[in-house]
Amino acid sequence: MPKTPESGVLRTDFAGGALRASIRDVDVTAELLAPCRPEELFVWVGDLNRYPDWLDMVPRAVRAEPHPDDPGPAWSVDLLGQLGPFARSKRLRMVRTVYEQDRSARFERMEHDGRDHSAWVLQAVIAPQEPGGEDASTLLTMSMHYGGALGGAVLEKLLSDEIEKSRPRLLERVAGSASAT
Repeated sequence: MPKTPESGVLRTDFAGGALRASIRDVDVTAELLAPCRPEELFVWVGDLNRYPDWLDMVPRAVRAEPHPDDPGPAWSVDLLGQLGPFARSKRLRMVRTVYEQDRSARFERMEHDGRDHSAWVLQAVIAPQEPGGEDASTLLTMSMHYGGALGGAVLEKLLSDEIEKSRPRLLERVAGSASAT
């Protein structure tokens, strides 16, 4: 008996003589406690233009042409996944659907080409932990959801590795911008 997609194992079905395979959605959440004020951290996660500076899996993010159905600004974002010698890239049109200054930003894939596309959602939530001053600290919670066919354990491993590599770079950028002010 095949495992269900929720278990993270490939499920196969025979439908109309064809083999169909599906892998469960991917949901990854990571936290970072940063020694800074919320506004110093939010500037790096509330605008996709800043992501290539600290997140290798986003080598490019530029503003995209607005569409009347967009609830906020849009970006053209290149994603890059690499596993050993193998690399795969994907270009997405992401729209900021939630924006609460220094608190929360949510980006969702919104293509306007009339085709169905896999869901991509990225959310950054900022929560102050200690009051301002030299001892300020802020908790960043980043959540990513991917609802496509190439999910599963391999994508989760790539994302986990990328998260670990990005933590020190993000902290360096925050410290650099804080000392420049």
